Amino acid sequence: MKGTNLGEFEELVLLTVGILQEEAYSIAIAKEIKRVTKRHVIFAVVHSALNRLEEKGYVDSKLGGATQERGGRSKRIFTISAAGKKALLRSKTQRDALWSLMPKVVFKNI
Repeated sequence: MKGTNLGEFEELVLLTVGILQEEAYSIAIAKEIKRVTKRHVIFAVVHSALNRLEEKGYVDSKLGGATQERGGRSKRIFTISAAGKKALLRSKTQRDALWSLMPKVVFKNI
């Protein structure tokens, strides 16, 4: 297994896998991240992040059924593993702890 730290984009991808559940395949993940974050999202970057997350043991994948609209190709559907859920909770806990220490004055006059 690779390192266990989640990069910022990996975290977005992992969260989106959880949101989309049985519809969590590469293109749908890219579209959802773009819709929510308003960021330009490149499909190949999502695919690379999914591969890294799978190597880390944070997602599992399986081939879905082939469809005519996909030229007979199957979708690779991703699900969050137990380790992935723990990684997301760890990341959220760390961010929440840091945000709780942020002085409110930092955001004054914004």
